[in-house]
Amino acid sequence: MNFDQRGRDRLVLGVPREAFRPSPIFLALVALFVTSGVMTWNGFGNLRLDVFLFVVSGWLVSLCLHEYAHAVVAFRAGDRGVAHRGYLTLNPLKYSHPLLSIILPVAVVLLGGIGLPGGAVWVDRHEIPGRLRHSLVSLAGPATNVLFALLLVVPFAIGVDVFARPEFWSGVALLAFLQLTASILNLLPVPGLDGGNVLQPWLTPQWRRGYDLMAPYGFILLFALLWNPRVGGWFFGGVFATGDLIGLPAHLYAEGLRMIRLWQN
Repeated sequence: MNFDQRGRDRLVLGVPREAFRPSPIFLALVALFVTSGVMTWNGFGNLRLDVFLFVVSGWLVSLCLHEYAHAVVAFRAGDRGVAHRGYLTLNPLKYSHPLLSIILPVAVVLLGGIGLPGGAVWVDRHEIPGRLRHSLVSLAGPATNVLFALLLVVPFAIGVDVFARPEFWSGVALLAFLQLTASILNLLPVPGLDGGNVLQPWLTPQWRRGYDLMAPYGFILLFALLWNPRVGGWFFGGVFATGDLIGLPAHLYAEGLRMIRLWQN
């Protein structure tokens, strides 16, 4: 093999293969998720700490994959810059807003039991032709949450014996609930969030200008909506109804949430 051939083998669509290699940080999160899951399954040590590590690390892994889905679809749609910015390595430290992407969502999980959508990868929309591709880039992240929610519910749908290892299945149920809330929140047509960004390319120029003005305040708008008792009631009513529809045991994810709050008795 000559030098030119080796050089081509090290490139994928003009980008070094290293840009696609999972980062050690992501691999460490996966290892922690698997290890804490095994510890919870076997009842090793402090079970509440085991469940805490299992749920938090699992949630962080899902956040990384959510953002990766945005980035890989953007890359395939034409934005090669996401690879050079490190988004395809699944490294959460490469995100444009680590506070919004990691710290705030984990805090909201612990305090409120909600899978909060976070600030994410920066996509160069000018490199992506066509409105449909723009919408697919925005839809890729929530689709990942929907897929995870359905996969995590499968054991309950097939009638697994949750009483054999209740702590482990409480953690699984809580992770499924977090994916469910993240799916619904991300699909809300709020400016700046994924659901709003799916619709943005299809708006008229006048409406798009108004959308772009509101987009930086999407998180504030989301919190304001959820803080309203009526809107919050509708949202959580929809979440609980959807959870019942797909067979997610409410008592299990409630117990999982209680267990990960280590500061409570």
